[in-house]
Amino acid sequence: MEVGGARAPPPPFWAGGPAPGQTYIPGGPGPAAGVLPFTRTLSPMVTGTSVLGVKFDGGVIIAADMMGSYGSLARFRGISRLLKVNDTTMLGASGDYADFQYLKQIIDQMVIDEELLGDGHSYSPKAIHSWLTRVMYNRRSKINPLWNTVVIGGYYNGESFLGYVDMLGVAYEAPTLATGYGAYLAQPLMRDVLEKKASLTKEEARDLIERCMKILYYRDARSFNRYEVAIATEKGVEVEGPLTLEANWDIAHLV
Repeated sequence: MEVGGARAPPPPFWAGGPAPGQTYIPGGPGPAAGVLPFTRTLSPMVTGTSVLGVKFDGGVIIAADMMGSYGSLARFRGISRLLKVNDTTMLGASGDYADFQYLKQIIDQMVIDEELLGDGHSYSPKAIHSWLTRVMYNRRSKINPLWNTVVIGGYYNGESFLGYVDMLGVAYEAPTLATGYGAYLAQPLMRDVLEKKASLTKEEARDLIERCMKILYYRDARSFNRYEVAIATEKGVEVEGPLTLEANWDIAHLV
């Protein structure tokens, strides 16, 4: 049948069913419903690179740069990848930034709900670490992972805590941690320092973190010289930044 000189599309075989040439999913919604099949994240979009963490005498320090990369494009240069959970706990995440924002919203609401109880308790670093292992493994088991690697740090009941959780739910604790490219470049440097001196002061840990961030800026194409630092001590959690690394590219042509 032609309408105004143009041929009208053929009608569906049955109500809610496919028309000739269309795809049909048995038991699924018809084309008229406008509903597509479920999809999963196959690759992250806007991503952040390394997060570094070091224990020191009386606390923990973690750091992450502020770059959000869209593939190989340095798209966003002022995003924060560190989160102060409460006065004892902090975390940093690499990987997909949208998934980190989703986690941040859930954790923020958890903290609000806990404070509303008014029972004097709050989430410890170990509690957040344990909860994240369950969340990450649960999402992985549904074949719909949160595409992040998270470093959790804090100081609670006189003890420093530094833990790691990845998108598969793999988790462990260590005196030094690094995600992303930092696991290859920064982690050996941090371990070398701790092998020579088992306990660092706050100033030594900060100098070590700054040195590693500078090396990552030189060597990691997805890193940036603007970064943030979060420090947890018995006084609480403090997030500093944006800070800027002073880099020297005079010898770049010799490398």
